[in-house]
Amino acid sequence: MNYTILVCCGTGCIASGSLSVVEALQNEINSQGANAEVLKQIKKTGCNGFCENGPIVKIMPGGISYYKVKPKDAKAIIAQLGDEPVEALLYRDKGKAVLTQKENPFYAPQVKVALRNIGEIDPCSLDDYLARGGYDALKKAINMPPNDIIAEVEASGLRGRGGAGFPTGRKWRTAAGYDNYPKYVVCNGDEGDPGAFMDRSILEGDPHTVLEGMAICALAIGANEGYLYIRDEYGLALKHVEKAICDAEAAGFLGSNIFGSGKGLNLSVVRGGGAFVCGESTALMASIEGRVGEPRAKYIRSVQRGLWNMPTVLNNVETLANIPVIINNGGKNFASLGTEKSAGTKVFALVGKVKRTGLVEVPMGCSLRHLIYDIGGGIIGGRPFKAVQTGGPSGGCIPADMLNLPVDFDTLTSYGAMMGSGGMIIMDDRSCMVEVARYYVNFLAGESCGKCTPCREGLRQMLAILTDICEGRGKEGDVELLEEISETVLDSSLCALGKSAPNPVITTIKYFRGEYDAHIKEKKCPAGVCTAITGFEIDAAKCTGCTLCKKSCPVSAISGTAKSAHEINKNICISCGACREACRFEAIKTVQKGGLANAD
Repeated sequence: MNYTILVCCGTGCIASGSLSVVEALQNEINSQGANAEVLKQIKKTGCNGFCENGPIVKIMPGGISYYKVKPKDAKAIIAQLGDEPVEALLYRDKGKAVLTQKENPFYAPQVKVALRNIGEIDPCSLDDYLARGGYDALKKAINMPPNDIIAEVEASGLRGRGGAGFPTGRKWRTAAGYDNYPKYVVCNGDEGDPGAFMDRSILEGDPHTVLEGMAICALAIGANEGYLYIRDEYGLALKHVEKAICDAEAAGFLGSNIFGSGKGLNLSVVRGGGAFVCGESTALMASIEGRVGEPRAKYIRSVQRGLWNMPTVLNNVETLANIPVIINNGGKNFASLGTEKSAGTKVFALVGKVKRTGLVEVPMGCSLRHLIYDIGGGIIGGRPFKAVQTGGPSGGCIPADMLNLPVDFDTLTSYGAMMGSGGMIIMDDRSCMVEVARYYVNFLAGESCGKCTPCREGLRQMLAILTDICEGRGKEGDVELLEEISETVLDSSLCALGKSAPNPVITTIKYFRGEYDAHIKEKKCPAGVCTAITGFEIDAAKCTGCTLCKKSCPVSAISGTAKSAHEINKNICISCGACREACRFEAIKTVQKGGLANAD
């Protein structure tokens, strides 16, 4: 019997010790000696998606999956190959052990297209990619007229997965229509949204699919040179992509003579400099050229004048990962997934106050409720859901009464949010929406390139007002001033960073106005988050003396002995809320600093 042991070695699982698990498994196999009847092979794969439960180990054939594996578990895993599974390492859903990912409620509802190979192959093995049909689409495309390639992409309805949602086929056709040469293809891997790791996962776990997508694009538009612009912090992704390029060139899938056709594509990797604004297409291209990463006005589009003023197609990592599937299976097949105007699937990073966090891929048009409750398992601790922030730092916050909204480009935009690159941050009733707005505006103000005044100065002013509100200095008229500045920044900024930056402020005012009023009029944070106006007390009647609050306090502000009511020293307390998060008995209540207790 041949067994393949797949160990997740994406960045998240590596941080949890998966490389040590690989070593322990290999040592255990070696210690057993040669066995002609039982062959065991270990493969280090990309991210499995279920990140909080890593390291993840999957046994093939059969697909038995183990979670939160430690090196000490290696002996039991190897000893029980082909026998009863290691019960303690199985995932449990409502107390019931789940054997495979197909039965796991996190994986079962997903439909994987862009993520189809990740977790199933060694990303550093070209043979593994070829075994799953890799480069078949490129082989097919090399014999297709460019117009036919573009027609398939148009028929698919694929829209840019980087956030803008521009029709991919239209972009390719426009670039193909220009006779200026050379032309360029560019992959945008400068993923900078807080909480987002979709592109990183693909680049780390299946780099060849991105290269194949770029090569097909090059055939379609007549390009011979391309660049992958990858965030510098993505060390593992950079390593895997660079190896994939070398392997693909050696095999004749890239370079000057693809499949002996005389057509070619030379690819280079450019490391991003850490600027969030370089996720914007023209700023990214300026950075590749060695200039300051600043956007330019788009009265002339990049498909006409992009890199070095030549026709350039720039696509996001996830967009390119879909291209081989579209060419292999046909555009209409891809369009059968999703909705009429938002075809296919979308990868989301589901994070925050949700029970099952990780990377998910679902058909466009599924509801927020399906993502958060069916796949994500609902809110941690059974607390009330409050909002979901979609689309990265420039996205909007959607309240609980809109959980049935379908997730697609146009619906989210119509409600003040946006799809963005796919970040989805879940918040419960202990999230302050004013502080959420302040946090994102602070991030965006720091990342603004400063080229245009509305974005540069507008965000600074919005940040100052939001900070005053959170710290108890807010005054009547501040909300109206925020709305006025937001409108100006949105209408007058040069690039998409400024044009979308006010979204967190606009949506939190629209859907959570009461929280702004409480901060300004009552100097109270209903969620108990804003430290300048919030304190904490322990309800002696509810406190069991479990000591969890005392152990969690970073400044030792809590006193008391086991099984007796504890107390908080307000002179030491920094209002971090760690005690409230640790308490299992709702014994920690918020109080206004200098005021009465607030209902928690």
